[in-house]
Amino acid sequence: MLTYPEIDPVALALGPLRVHWYGLMYLVGFALAWWLGRWRAAHSHYAVGWTAEMVDDLIFYGVIGVIAGGRLGYMLFYGQAQILDNPLNLLKVWQGGMSFHGGLIGVLLAIGLFARKYRLRFFEVGDFLAPLVPLGLLAGRIGNFINGELWGHVTALPWGMRLPCARFPEHCLGLAPGTLWSLPVHASQLYEAALEGLLLFILLWLFSSRPRPTMAVSGLFLLLYGLFRFGVEWVRQPDAHIGYLAFGWLTMGQLLSLPMLLAGAVLLLWAYRRGASKAA
Repeated sequence: MLTYPEIDPVALALGPLRVHWYGLMYLVGFALAWWLGRWRAAHSHYAVGWTAEMVDDLIFYGVIGVIAGGRLGYMLFYGQAQILDNPLNLLKVWQGGMSFHGGLIGVLLAIGLFARKYRLRFFEVGDFLAPLVPLGLLAGRIGNFINGELWGHVTALPWGMRLPCARFPEHCLGLAPGTLWSLPVHASQLYEAALEGLLLFILLWLFSSRPRPTMAVSGLFLLLYGLFRFGVEWVRQPDAHIGYLAFGWLTMGQLLSLPMLLAGAVLLLWAYRRGASKAA
């Protein structure tokens, strides 16, 4: 069995100023997206008509969309009680609480504004941006791991992770008093980092390295992310204040991923049917 490494969620403390690893992981994600976008723009084989300045603009739009959409989405999907308790909780991003699905909605709005500004088609922008996203997701999930949130169910598998009861008392309820470690649980944040982050990046990067019909790259991103997220939700604990929504297994994450699965499949089918009809 593995044991959770003691990592202080605060990376740097200077008096009242505290810099959290969670926030730094978002900066890493945005920096990687910017660097990869610049690289793609410089290689016409990967992206035609894109300039470094356009990439800079797109990442700026995307940052706003991710932060605003991610936080609003989390509060609307998972944290309504926190807003009612104190509306200022909406601003406490450093405590965790960002929804991918809310961030996706924010990014879609940002893509629309960017495409309008540069007179591009929506999915031209989406296809360029999609391969830049997964490494940011990987960094974000590592931030979840350091924050000690989004754990999975108890498991007997050899890679299950024991958590220190002093930091995670909620995982030690029912154990003998004085117990130092929880029962092993799935490190579902790391599963998501591997699937939604690293594997999704590799697949999208390879897929987009050759010319594809418009919408195909965006469609594959939605399909694979929805599939990976839906799968990991089987071993991830649902939010305690929400629980399962139906059938004793359907979580909010799975419910929100279903439209992504459907939309991704439709976009892929539509993209290749349009490509075939044009070729004919």
